[in-house]
Amino acid sequence: MSRIVVVALYKFVTLEDYQALRQPLLDTMLANGVKGTLLLAWEGINGTIAGPREGMDAVLTWLRSDARLSDLDHKESLCADMPFYRTKVKLKKEIVTIGVEGVCPNETVGTYVEPTDWNALISDPEVLLIDTRNDYEVSIGTFEGAIDPKTQSFREFPEYVKAHYDPEKHKKVAMFCTGGIRCEKASSFMLQQGFDEVFHLKGGILKYFEEVPAEQSRWNGECFVFDNRVTVRHDLAPGSFDQCHACRHPISAEEKASPHYEEGVSCPRCYDSLPEKSRRRAEERQRQVKLAKLRNQPHPIGQQQTQTTPDIT
Repeated sequence: MSRIVVVALYKFVTLEDYQALRQPLLDTMLANGVKGTLLLAWEGINGTIAGPREGMDAVLTWLRSDARLSDLDHKESLCADMPFYRTKVKLKKEIVTIGVEGVCPNETVGTYVEPTDWNALISDPEVLLIDTRNDYEVSIGTFEGAIDPKTQSFREFPEYVKAHYDPEKHKKVAMFCTGGIRCEKASSFMLQQGFDEVFHLKGGILKYFEEVPAEQSRWNGECFVFDNRVTVRHDLAPGSFDQCHACRHPISAEEKASPHYEEGVSCPRCYDSLPEKSRRRAEERQRQVKLAKLRNQPHPIGQQQTQTTPDIT
């Protein structure tokens, strides 16, 4: 059976010409059958993409041919079906948005912790362990003893830290996220705020899953991922959650049994708050999806035009 390679990657590195890199990168992805989204900014590159082994190798080779990205690290997993519908390269002000001026991992960053050393670090009772992901991600799974900031956006993280923690009291801080990018930027912010010993999981949860045996794992639950798999287990196989296309939150089998769940339209979380216009649009979208499946045609979203204009936000 054909297998699709899913690659999560990021690197904080100064890319003064990031705007000029966009079209050649997009062309390389399209030419090699690679889908997904990559973000380019002055501070680096970030994203998750998927494609056949040969195509993925070609895109990674193209990226690493740039001396600034020659040591680009990535995390891999496999799935049976393509987890993305489109191919996009977007231009951004930040590759992960924290919204605080002067936070730059290219200049100041915390201490990287290898996945194989992570268990020992978080077993230290003096270490404050913070999950830097959003609340819906944390609800799917997290590390034992981790604090959930209950943020709905990474932009909320700086205010959360200022309101709850004091550099004079919290001497050791360890943070983690899905692929390593958010906690790396969070570590830069916390050092800026005067915290002394700041650690973050190198490669994130996905690298931990890859390198730490399940029987030694300190992880509970599944891990949310930003593609059509929705979640993955410790063995990096697709998890048990689906995703509501209306509110984008992960939904369990129990939630799908609710009378408020309608495939592609709503779930118990958003049923009462979904505007009628949005509901009608979602119903039409789902109708097109079902028709395409019946006719054995490609997913209608995948047939939409690939993004070809900059999206600087």
